[in-house]
This record gives sequence, C-alpha cells and structure tokens, in this order.
Amino acid sequence: MEYRDVIRRRRMVRHFSDRPVPADAVERILASALRAPSGGFAQGWAFLALTGAADRARFWACVPNATEHAPELQPAPLVVVPMAREKSYVERYSMPDKIEDDPDGPRFSVPYWYIDAGMASLLMLLSTVDEHLDAGFFTIGVAEIPVVRDAFGIPEDYDPIGAIAIGHRAENLPPQVGRIAERRLGVDVLVHRGAWGRHHVDP
Repeated sequence: MEYRDVIRRRRMVRHFSDRPVPADAVERILASALRAPSGGFAQGWAFLALTGAADRARFWACVPNATEHAPELQPAPLVVVPMAREKSYVERYSMPDKIEDDPDGPRFSVPYWYIDAGMASLLMLLSTVDEHLDAGFFTIGVAEIPVVRDAFGIPEDYDPIGAIAIGHRAENLPPQVGRIAERRLGVDVLVHRGAWGRHHVDP
C-alpha cells in the first residue's frame, strides 16, 4: 500500500469482528513498533501482546470503562498494551557519553519515555493499516492500571499508556461522524510558518 494511502485510511476503529488475524501479520505489526525513534536510543518501552482468548478476557475484565463505553472493541483478536519506562532514560543519560553533556545528572524537559512509547504505538497503528487491518487506541483508567499490572505481572517501573485493539472492522461498522471532517483543522490553521500566527507562505 502506498504510504499516502496508509495515512489517509488510518482511523480509530471501535467496532471489530472476531475474524482471525494472520500470525505473520501480528508479528510484523509488533516488530514495527521497535523501529520507532527513542531519546538516546534508550528504547524505554515494552509491549504486552494478547492474542489468546483467555488472556484477552482477563484484560477486558480489568478495564470496565472500555467494556462499558466501547463493548464492540472486545471481539478484536489482538490487544497490545504499550508501556513506557522512565528508568531506561535515566540510566541511558547517566552513561559517560551522555553525562558529559550535563554533569548534574539527567534532566528532561519533557517526559520523552511517554512520547517515544506514543511514537511506537503510532507505527503499530500505521502498520495495521498497511496489513489491511484496523486498530483503535483507547485509554486505561487511572484506577484500572494497578489492576492490569497485577493481572499480567507488569513491573512497577513500566507505565501502560493505553491499549490498542487490532483486527478486522465489523461489517456493520457505523460511518464516521460527519462532524469529524468539519472539525478537522488544516495546515492553514495549525502550521505557523517562520513565526507564530503566520500561516501562509510568503510570495
């Protein structure tokens, strides 16, 4: 699939069928996440991949907010929980080749571990489209995160940033809300050229 078509077709799908996903497609989607950039190549991420029916059922039992508000997510045959680990970045930026840049120790202007885990998640979303599949990213509630940790033995220093349901969209998938197209902000609003508030290329 052409890259521009992947970008154009990507949408958050909330209604899935239980149609199986080929195992090789699952592996390609998961492997694509590892190609994301990360600060200092710290790779402070991990991914919980749930393909077994029992594992997915255990996960859905941990996230009642998702099952209540988007029950049509549950038939998806693959659920991935991306996680971010701050400690990986502290360790990486404490190494000799990095600490010389800041002798006072690692300091981060923003939490890059979450940014990088988000970029890895986006690569999975795009790879899913390239596999002619669909995906939807959804949140895990604050109170639900400890439950997910306990259910799957996730270490305390790994923070789930949400979850991704992956599979085939349901045949009766509702059309995308028309207002989304109306609400989508364009380049002429969101891109500032040369200075804030300058939205057009100088002649």
